[in-house]
This record gives sequence, C-alpha cells and structure tokens, in this order.
Amino acid sequence: MMDLIKFVQDEFVTKNDLPEFAAGDTITVYYEIKEGNKTRTQFFRGVVIQKRGNGSSETFTIRKMSGTVGVERIFPINLPSIQKIEINKKGKVRRARIFYFRGLTGKKARIKERRN
Repeated sequence: MMDLIKFVQDEFVTKNDLPEFAAGDTITVYYEIKEGNKTRTQFFRGVVIQKRGNGSSETFTIRKMSGTVGVERIFPINLPSIQKIEINKKGKVRRARIFYFRGLTGKKARIKERRN
C-alpha cells in the first residue's frame, strides 16, 4: 500500500526546482498571491526553523521578526504558488529544528554564518 502511495506521488505530483537549504539558513521565498482577479508577487524573508516530512508532503517553517512580534509561516515544498527561493545566508546550527530560536531576542537571536 505504501509503495502505491509513493508511486502516485512520484508520478503525478509536480516538483518545484528549489535550492537545498537547511535549518538556520536565512532565505527569501517569493510566492504569488491572488486578490480577486489580480495576482501579485510577495516575498517572505526569515530564518528556517525546521524542515519536516518527506516526498510531496514535505514542509518548512520560516520565522521573521516584524517589529517586536515574531511571525512564522509554514510552506509546503510543492506549493504551486512558490515562484522561487533565494538563499541569503547559510547558518551554522547544531540542530535540525531550532525551536529555541523563538525565545531569543536582540543580539542573542543572531546565527553565525557557515563558512565553506
């Protein structure tokens, strides 16, 4: 049964060609918004807190600070309205899910940049 589900996902679900990113990276997601009969492109820039799932059900969570309020948004990898993803900074973190980042403010909320 699981092989059948995997087969259908591989064959019929469209895959977006997105760059590789991980938790701690700062990325910008450009996605399309429909308002009535008009469409426009909006972007969301923030730090990737987690990636979860696999295959067509994979999602990633991005967190940004809007003033003093933290805003998180969950994007499915195969969302058709995602136009592109830019990686602004590669972050150096030791965990795959950095939920502790929610409690940090100010200079403590910085993530070191990973060197290649």
